[in-house]
Formats: sequence, C-alpha cells, structure tokens
Amino acid sequence: MMEIFSSLVIEFYNFIALAADMVKLQYQSQLVGKNYTTLIQDNRQRDVYMQRTSIGIHKDDISFEIDEHTFKNTASQGQKKSLLFALKLAEFTYLQKALSTTPLLLLDDVFEKLDDGRMQQLLNWVCNNAKTQVFITDTQKQRLALALASISEDFEIIEL
Repeated sequence: MMEIFSSLVIEFYNFIALAADMVKLQYQSQLVGKNYTTLIQDNRQRDVYMQRTSIGIHKDDISFEIDEHTFKNTASQGQKKSLLFALKLAEFTYLQKALSTTPLLLLDDVFEKLDDGRMQQLLNWVCNNAKTQVFITDTQKQRLALALASISEDFEIIEL
C-alpha cells in the first residue's frame, strides 16, 4: 500500500511543482523486523512509569526527502506547500479507487506560499480531474475568483 501511495504523492508533487525533483517517502516504524510482543514486554516498565505506551503504530511516521536531503530542513515554503497538496490529492485518489466512491475535497488556504504556476496546476487538476465537489478556502475573494475564472469551470464563492 505504501508503494502505491508514495508513487501517487511523487506524481502529484511533480505535477503541481512543475518540476522533476527527486522526492522520496519512507515509512518508519519501530515494528519493522521486530516482534511486537517482545517490544511491549521490553518497554512495559518505562510505559507504566510514563503512563503511556511508547511503542506501536501510533509512533510510526513518514519521512520525506527532496534531492536526498531532509524535506523539512531543505525545502522552500512553495515546495512544502506543494507536498502538502500532493499528499491531499494522493489520499483523495487512493480513497477514490479503494472505496469505489468519490470523496469530497477540501483545500484550505490554497494560495498561501504557492506561486502562480503551482497554484494554476493544482486548480487545473482539481477542477478538471477530481470529478467531485471541491471546497476551497482563501483569504482574498478577488484572487480566488480570478484564479477559478481562468479555469472556465462553474464555481460559487460563499462569504461568511
């Protein structure tokens, strides 16, 4: 499953970023190659003292790299935001295929830290490929209206 999800994230990232950066996702778990029962027993005394479980899938993580460097420390704000939306679109696509149904798509603060090219790529895919109801938030009504109008799709802006 992680291989499928990872390839989707990389595909969406490169599409949104208009680049072919070497993005890598690595699933990290304490449980890889280890016996869960043994880990629980070995950590029992510490867990009782700390009053929480220190091992298990809730401690699993995904590390991200770009061009063989830690994404968190190396990537620009635009690259980080592109990865965030790539993760969201990969999740959407994966769920759509796995569940044979189309979920709603909520994109929060799309324009923050995305340049025009990345933003346009993201909106083009969402409006032309998602085939679902999409909710997009933004702090500037005019900017959102202009961006959506350029895609030539029906939209409605609701102000609260």
